Amino acid sequence: MPDEEIQTLDRPAGGERPSRPATGAAGAAATRTAAATPQATAQPTWLGPLLVVGIVLAALNLRPAITSLGALFEETRTGLGMSGTVAGLITSVPALCFAVFGVTAPRLSRRFGPAAVVCAGMVAIATGLLIRPFATGAVGFLAASALSLAGIALTNVLLPVIVKRYFPDRVGTMIGLYSMSLAAGTSLAAAATVPLTDALGGSWRTGLLVWAVLALLAVLPWLPVARASRRADRAEATAGPAGPVAPGSGPRVVRSRTAWALACYFGLQATGAYITMGWLPQIFRDAGVSASTAGVLLAVTMVMGVPLAFVIPGLAARMKNQGAIAVTLGVFGLIGYVGLYLAPAAGAWAWALLLGISNCAFPLVITLIGLRAKSPAGVVKLSAFAQSTGYLISIPGPLLVGALYQHSGGWDLPLALMAGLLLPQIVLGVLAGRDRTIEDECGMGD
Repeated sequence: MPDEEIQTLDRPAGGERPSRPATGAAGAAATRTAAATPQATAQPTWLGPLLVVGIVLAALNLRPAITSLGALFEETRTGLGMSGTVAGLITSVPALCFAVFGVTAPRLSRRFGPAAVVCAGMVAIATGLLIRPFATGAVGFLAASALSLAGIALTNVLLPVIVKRYFPDRVGTMIGLYSMSLAAGTSLAAAATVPLTDALGGSWRTGLLVWAVLALLAVLPWLPVARASRRADRAEATAGPAGPVAPGSGPRVVRSRTAWALACYFGLQATGAYITMGWLPQIFRDAGVSASTAGVLLAVTMVMGVPLAFVIPGLAARMKNQGAIAVTLGVFGLIGYVGLYLAPAAGAWAWALLLGISNCAFPLVITLIGLRAKSPAGVVKLSAFAQSTGYLISIPGPLLVGALYQHSGGWDLPLALMAGLLLPQIVLGVLAGRDRTIEDECGMGD
């Protein structure tokens, strides 16, 4: 990473210089920062390794609140006496919460610092997961779920910012670790919730409650990280920041074509992922595949994201233009959907694998968020904009597929729609993968 970019990274959105681990993954960057700003506060040696642990545990907790409920949705719906309308609302709530609460992340990050907000997000996830199994009605259950989803939304936006701020020379590696952990948490909750529920007595409430333990564990490393970060920021602010920076500094992302391309790419890849998670087992079952095998095929699709989520960000970070990766992932998806159309049962395992590879557009777009902005101010704004706008775009997709399936009585039209959405996704991926930054497009330079 060029020295001038590293110097830019030393200034977060609020004008305070970020605390930076003195050793470990971010050691080199910290050394250069200290040389450039002699008054910078030295960081404890444990901060770098603890941040790595914190990022992994946080990422593990970004999907179990959703996929554990999916595994026990019928039991939860029956136990709480939910109507079909309320049940449908709950399935739409995650994307809506991610969009609504993600918008608040930049302001909260400027006010309290990204590490403190991520810590609060972990607390919100754990609290929501602790409360919702004890809800006696749909309203209480929905409110507790929304609390967890708010914490997930803030963490979704700010983990790429944490990576860019503390590990500027290892963005690809750390985003890969983050993405791999997120995929692992998604698959683990989907696969283990029902067996854990059976082992713990068969109650859906216990099956949902068990994931609060993992969330509480994730809070622990972020408490000292947030404390150390805030202490360093206050000390450096008292020593005198190097030059005035307005509290609302950073590029106006709505003026950037790359930011819009990223947001729309994020939205279309999220649409494909939610459609896959929600409808792929039904596609296989309607083709004559057994229910148990259809569930395993979905697990195969999700598990593909674990190793590839680590490989793709590292590869993308070493490339100047990441459009080729977006095209490759899109082509895999197109082949998978065509296969589902022509021979859904005969080639089921191949189509599941191909769609699993295609769904790895998520770690790619998260990596692009870190690469398409120069400063922490730019990353937090780009992350919030791309994810909030993208999740709003993704909301109608699964509902539209369901409506087409219901009214057409088959999967020909839904599969045509799913394949058709990959074409603009590929184009947007090429546009978002170009070697440029939102600061350059907004005329901010370095």
